[in-house]
Amino acid sequence: MTLPGLMQPTPLTLHSIFDRMRAIYPDSSVVSVSGSVAGGDRAVVRHTYAELADRVLRLCTVLRDMGLQPGDRVASFGFNSHRHFELYWAVPLLGGVLHTVNIRLFGEQIAHIVNHAADRFVFVDGDLTDQLAEVSGELTTVEGYIRWGDGDGTGLGATGYEELLDSATPMAIAELPDVPEDAACGICYTSGTTGMPKGVLSSHRGIWLHSMATCMTDAIGIGEHDRILPVVPMFHAFGWGLPYSAPFTGASLVLHGSDTSADALGAVIEDEHVTLAAGVPTIWKDLLPLLQAKEIDYSALRTVFVGGSASPRALIESYEDLGIEYLQVWGMTETGPLACASRPRPRHGRLSRHERLDIQEKTGTILTGVEARIVDEDDQPLPWDGASVGELEVRGPWIASGYYENPEFTKERFHDDWLRTGDMAWMEYDGYFKIVDRAKDLVKSGGEWISSVELEGSLLAHPAVRDAAVVGCHSDKWDERPVAAIVLRPGAAAPTLEEVREFLAPTFAKWWLPDAVEVVDEIPKTSVGKLDKKVLRTQLDHIRLP
Repeated sequence: MTLPGLMQPTPLTLHSIFDRMRAIYPDSSVVSVSGSVAGGDRAVVRHTYAELADRVLRLCTVLRDMGLQPGDRVASFGFNSHRHFELYWAVPLLGGVLHTVNIRLFGEQIAHIVNHAADRFVFVDGDLTDQLAEVSGELTTVEGYIRWGDGDGTGLGATGYEELLDSATPMAIAELPDVPEDAACGICYTSGTTGMPKGVLSSHRGIWLHSMATCMTDAIGIGEHDRILPVVPMFHAFGWGLPYSAPFTGASLVLHGSDTSADALGAVIEDEHVTLAAGVPTIWKDLLPLLQAKEIDYSALRTVFVGGSASPRALIESYEDLGIEYLQVWGMTETGPLACASRPRPRHGRLSRHERLDIQEKTGTILTGVEARIVDEDDQPLPWDGASVGELEVRGPWIASGYYENPEFTKERFHDDWLRTGDMAWMEYDGYFKIVDRAKDLVKSGGEWISSVELEGSLLAHPAVRDAAVVGCHSDKWDERPVAAIVLRPGAAAPTLEEVREFLAPTFAKWWLPDAVEVVDEIPKTSVGKLDKKVLRTQLDHIRLP
């Protein structure tokens, strides 16, 4: 029989992070940018955490008066802003569940997930009311709309957010309900690259532990001194958890609004002395020329952490040349979201530049609190020998255990507490691993696997190539062969297939080299900026290979 410990059973809920935000870090801040550089209407609003805590508690009063009950779902439909941040806190503090709706989904998908989540209320940016109005007639559970910022919301009959806050008194902390740590606090839906999006329901405990783990030095390393720019949208994967992990340690947040152009982000980085920024590789690829030309002052920026897809070595190297740490992270909506970071570890010892880049190209080490393994087609664990490739599986306290009210896909993706990620990877003896491709994106040629991700990373180093993607196309002889789709840099001449193969030959075996190269205007992307290979395969379906 075990002996019970004498520790206080304090629940791990967002309430404790909120209390710390307002009491310990009242002078940290949230900067909210609206408008655009090109439009000339850029505006900046600043609030301290103390001021925002007051607004959050006013919003709690508003939501209570609207009839919000524990377990009720409330949707957001907006960009990164202080108002969105306020909703991130008020809804779970009342025991409700925040549903951040991806504004880039198709209308049919938006209607599906709002109805599936049974959202009672929707908070919507004024600039997006017309977009939401187009599907509002199909939203069967929504009782009302609240408008953030400007815009009349005529098509929705939306109530003004600021008017509601101005008329409300802050709810007393003692009035906030006791919420168990396993209660749901938010629901995010996957980006829907296969079928309709699927709901991932996060708990207070999961978000609390995720926040603590990501703040650790060997993960992201967030501290009170940081000013964080999450270029990742707050409507996707909870903004990689940053609206919760930043207040966990008192870091300030800089929220960029709707303008993600390189000029806009460069201005924000310079004006707000951003120290840490997060986003997908395309963001940092577009910003790089401004940094290299020293058109902005980026002296405060110490780290960009990058996920969503693998980064090409040339991009990592370019940021390191500028004195900016380029930290690759990995995660999924289902992993709550961040689960891995790629930092050199003590066992690597003193490294040459080339060796350090080799490590930074890898996916990294799973975060403290999460377990990982690779398995074969029969779900049998494979050795951590740095060579055996299998499907990556993970489990842990902020990893989903299933999809919300979707038993069919839950059965397909979860087993024995393990999440099947769909990523193929190898692992080294101490858990350092590298994802070589999505299982569905590997090219199977003559019974052997070819990694599209590795080919793409090298293609992006070609001087004529601005963007690239590789997919498998049908081959009469080999089943599939790799085909490269490339977007040219302005003014660049299209390389021939022979030139591309010659460029890649020093790095890859001959049978890995693409059998065709197609020049395209743009590589199709998903709603969160990932390569949409399902669409690309359709576009390249006309290619016939022997």
